[in-house]
Amino acid sequence: MPDGQQIPLAAQPVAPGAVIVQLEGVTKRYPGIIANDSIDMEFHAGEVHVLLGENGAGKSTLVSMLSGLQQPDDGRILVDGAPRAVASPAAALEIGISTVFQHSMLVPSLTLVENATLGRGWLRRPDRDGTAAEMAEVAERIGVRIHPRALTSDLSLGERQQAEIVRALMRGTRFLILDEATAMLTPHDAARLGELMQRLAASGVAVVFITHKLNEAVAYGDRISVLRLGKKVGGIAPDALKAMAPAEATAEVVRLMFGTSDMTSARTSRPETATLDRKAGPALEVQALYAAAAHVPLSNIDFKVWPGEILGIAGIDGNGQKQLAEVLAGQAPLSDGRIRLDGDFIDGLSIGQRRARGLRYVSDDRLGEGTVGAFPVSINLLLKQIGAAPYWTNGLERPAAIATNARAKRRDFDIRTPSIETPVGKLSGGNIQKVLLARELTGTTRAVIFNKPTYGLDLANISATRARIRETATAGAAVLLISTELDEVLELSHRVLVMDQGRVAGIVDNDEDARRRIGELMSGVSK
Repeated sequence: MPDGQQIPLAAQPVAPGAVIVQLEGVTKRYPGIIANDSIDMEFHAGEVHVLLGENGAGKSTLVSMLSGLQQPDDGRILVDGAPRAVASPAAALEIGISTVFQHSMLVPSLTLVENATLGRGWLRRPDRDGTAAEMAEVAERIGVRIHPRALTSDLSLGERQQAEIVRALMRGTRFLILDEATAMLTPHDAARLGELMQRLAASGVAVVFITHKLNEAVAYGDRISVLRLGKKVGGIAPDALKAMAPAEATAEVVRLMFGTSDMTSARTSRPETATLDRKAGPALEVQALYAAAAHVPLSNIDFKVWPGEILGIAGIDGNGQKQLAEVLAGQAPLSDGRIRLDGDFIDGLSIGQRRARGLRYVSDDRLGEGTVGAFPVSINLLLKQIGAAPYWTNGLERPAAIATNARAKRRDFDIRTPSIETPVGKLSGGNIQKVLLARELTGTTRAVIFNKPTYGLDLANISATRARIRETATAGAAVLLISTELDEVLELSHRVLVMDQGRVAGIVDNDEDARRRIGELMSGVSK
């Protein structure tokens, strides 16, 4: 199909620019948090509408309501100007709303045509030949190549996502949500998906694209909306976006995501850099670190952190922050470079050996990686010491010692649990985080990596966790603080390192001008 050719795909074609879906005062609450706070938003036919915001901004909740997975507590959703209850995923499909998620929902053991016939009726034999012909015809119309008889497990992630889009269009979709659809793709496949989004919009489909990657938002979007802490804080309309250079548009998005205009409280103080003793050597030093095998490859990472210093790691999520943490902790291999702790090289050591030297890692994945949900609190507090004295002797568990340790940590870290034998997965997110902190901040601690330590917590637990981070540095440890909340980084850090596409974009002192310079480094304005 020639680029630019407009072929209507929707079951009910509408005029380009017409509002297909509108949100009026949409609000969704959970215990202790307002995930979406009175959102007003319009989605137009023929546009790629990019939805941006950091983790916890409310994007996923908004998508779940548009997809029929959840319903608003207040406000309403209008479709073609009339209020509609999107009461279930089936109801969403009936009115032309489909969602393609970051992780493919196709069944790997089935062919594409078999996946496409799932749910098409249970009382008659599926017409796989007819479905295959329909898939091929829709794929040709939108300019992609798929083989309906191909086994799904044999396809790349990019090919699977294209197949999911074809399946959605076969259902009469005219409102397509792509939720972090490029997160797992190679740059080549991500670019192909971006071009496909633009072709779909040209055919009259309203496309909603959720991403963390600002270059993609600016390259493929017609309209941009930004969420922060559950609120819509602004956006860029199509005419304004067309008139902006990419760097200018990116800088404006960064301002909306991290600027001061929408903040309810301002930072009142910052750490005093003058109190740091830099006469001795750094506690943690990274030299020319490369990690080619990482999901986001790391390239030529250099920095030093002194005892008592908090070095903030800022950047748009997905630019290598997690990969850096895992390489430093020993959970992922490095390709080249060195890591020193208190002057000694540790890059050749195992996770346990690094931990014994005093390097600790507080993971951002509390329940999936940091703890074992089915295990009791008492054992999770010792997960990285299983089999070690004094809690085990000659391979035999010592219940009294394990219980004594758990009771002490429960008291010292205010872990609120019915019992030390309660499965940790039954605790709140804040108390699971306390279990992690209690485990990692006990004993010899020379350097600690905190990866998004307050993500998903309520205000009380955010405050308590930040206090622990300060205490850790005050006690003389070097702290690496990875956070997508710029306010948090500025509140806690002495210096701030900005990451961009697996590289160090720059390191700035946390002074009065830090916010502006960090924003410039994030947006690519300053290199």
